[in-house]
Amino acid sequence: MSTEETQHQDTAPGPAAEASVDRDLSPESTSTAPTAAKTRLSLGHSLGLVLALVALIVIGIITGGDRFMSVDNLMVILRQAAVVGVLSIGATFVITSGGIDLSVGSVMGLATVWASTLGTQALANDVHWTVMVLTALAVGAGCGIINGIIIAYGRVAAFIATLAMLVAARGFAEIISGRQTQIVNVPDFLSTFRGEVLGIPNIVWIFIFVAAAGWFLLNRTTFGRRTIAIGGNPEAARLAGIKVQRYRVKVFALAGLCAGIGAVMMLSRTTAGSSNHGYLIELDVIAAVVIGGTLLAGGRGTIVGTVIGVLIFAVLTNIFVQNNLDQSVQALATGAIIVVAVLLQQRFARDGRT
Repeated sequence: MSTEETQHQDTAPGPAAEASVDRDLSPESTSTAPTAAKTRLSLGHSLGLVLALVALIVIGIITGGDRFMSVDNLMVILRQAAVVGVLSIGATFVITSGGIDLSVGSVMGLATVWASTLGTQALANDVHWTVMVLTALAVGAGCGIINGIIIAYGRVAAFIATLAMLVAARGFAEIISGRQTQIVNVPDFLSTFRGEVLGIPNIVWIFIFVAAAGWFLLNRTTFGRRTIAIGGNPEAARLAGIKVQRYRVKVFALAGLCAGIGAVMMLSRTTAGSSNHGYLIELDVIAAVVIGGTLLAGGRGTIVGTVIGVLIFAVLTNIFVQNNLDQSVQALATGAIIVVAVLLQQRFARDGRT
């Protein structure tokens, strides 16, 4: 593409054009607003997810009895769901925009390692524990920005770019840590994130806050409307005046930021930083987002569906653990669920067009 074309693609429209863009992409005026049929399909899908979650809980009670419904086990489920959930919120935006991010697990692992180095922990003890938090967030967001720039401006497929980041981030984490687990020795950090409010772990509250913020951002802001527009038809979005390339960078930066938040939560859960943290977690993240109803091809996303999808996988994983099933069985189930979810999406898409 020529320099002039690239500049045209990222040239900001004037005030009148910006107003026109917002009007064109508003739910009230756009032709892509959900029809009554699509709304019914969406509600039906959400109801189906809730019923699936209830069915899994019943199975857990049958197979695990009182052990499954114990307070301790429910807290385990919520803590596990919290980390995957925060990463899934970021992934929802990426997939809605028509992209994919395979690197979130490795980026989270790198962020835990960088935030738990001896130097970072010493600074956190001398200054404030938030040094570790800011380090993790900066590493996550930085990796996300790199992903976005390579994809948007380097015109590399998201699958390839994030696969490269997956390998690079994991390797960099191993170099920094020397493949050793780094124990967290910052008492204020641990007491803050391992605490509870109203009997609910703080990391679960973080997930709730991130999910609420993600819902508002996707459904009630211009950023969310434009993310959906880019995923639905990037060329039409560009012609409408949206800076498609810059928005792609922002979306991947958001996913990276969520990986950084997940790193903070993982550090508090395990009290250690490790290059192995987040290994293959991207599969659970993508599965939760897709089964939640976010269209894998882009153009449609749902935070509520993602949250339910995360809970479904957390309960399913817990049932596997309670019944001592091998991890290979869990991986097989995850892969099968992704395939089934995509097939159902295609069917719903066909029904929505009829």
